[in-house]
Amino acid sequence: MFGKIIFWKKLIENYKTVKLLKLSILDRYILKKYISTFLFAMLILSLIAVVFDISERIEKFLNAKVTVWEIVTKYYLNFIPWINSLLFPIYALITVIFFTSRMASQTEIIPMFSSGISYKRFLRPYIIAGLLFTFLHLLGNHFIVPRGNKIFREFENKYIRASSYKAKDKNVHFFVGEGVKVYIAYFQTADSLGRDFQIEQMKDSKIRSLLSAKTIRWKSNPHIWTIEDYEIRTFTDSTESLQVYKGQKLDTSINLNVSDFIYVTNQKDMMTTPQLITFINRESERGSGITRLFEVEKHRRFADPFTTLILTIIGASIASRKVRGGLGLHLAVAMILGVVFIFLSKLSLTFANNEIMPPWIAIWIPNIIFAAVSYYLFRKAQK
Repeated sequence: MFGKIIFWKKLIENYKTVKLLKLSILDRYILKKYISTFLFAMLILSLIAVVFDISERIEKFLNAKVTVWEIVTKYYLNFIPWINSLLFPIYALITVIFFTSRMASQTEIIPMFSSGISYKRFLRPYIIAGLLFTFLHLLGNHFIVPRGNKIFREFENKYIRASSYKAKDKNVHFFVGEGVKVYIAYFQTADSLGRDFQIEQMKDSKIRSLLSAKTIRWKSNPHIWTIEDYEIRTFTDSTESLQVYKGQKLDTSINLNVSDFIYVTNQKDMMTTPQLITFINRESERGSGITRLFEVEKHRRFADPFTTLILTIIGASIASRKVRGGLGLHLAVAMILGVVFIFLSKLSLTFANNEIMPPWIAIWIPNIIFAAVSYYLFRKAQK
């Protein structure tokens, strides 16, 4: 029994030793500075963002007749994670520039290099912290933030921005089944009435039948529609038959709902990534033509977190050099880089949304450019 106690005691001591060897004093020192400064920057900038948003929304809040409790719990408690997810990489850049520049100005970094520590070894805790925040950002982008956005955006759409609801009311195309395509020239969501309706049934890439109607109207669940003043054309090999039902009505089941003609412009923000992928696949099969923005959002959620790691390396490479001007000069460089990054991000979104290039290429362009910049700065950094 006594021997087993000694065995477990030594095992625990060895585990602690290995654990401590993984993170040296230098690693823990820099990690502590990184994480604490990052959280402080997030807190301060979140408060600033909330203050600016309140000043912009206060009139609409008053007109909406909502309680302070609803504004705080439904809007701002979910607004803060959303705005932080957008600014996460900028937080990383400012954080690294701030505490590393202070370390350089207080002559903490030069003795490290003089003692024989390589620059790669010096960057190790920065990369560990960058990977940690990259993982947290990925988790937030794909699952946590979208769930909060559902509450936040629904509140916004109801009380602040009702114009977020849009109707697909002209020249609407849907695939409602295998080889079955629907076309409606104009649809009125107010009374669920469509005009100039067509439904095509295809087989082996050939139209086998075509039903055309002057009007189509939603009747009842599940998927029951009433078509009026219609005609049916049937194609068999080289022959065609026509049946005209002028002034007559027909109730038929079509895999189509009135809700399919209405969408919310910020709907993509309210879906977790699995839901987003399911939506993209379903709408692609139906041929609705609205999946582009959703595909861009999917790729953005993957690309943005890796920017945090890239900007961490850039910030450390810039701020580790002791220069005249110190923190002020380093922060100025950080602001310039932040502006350039935001500009490139907006430009890449424009390219992606306007089908100038594939979404995944457009979204990853800023990361590719800044990765090249980080490598150059790393090579030129003070050793």
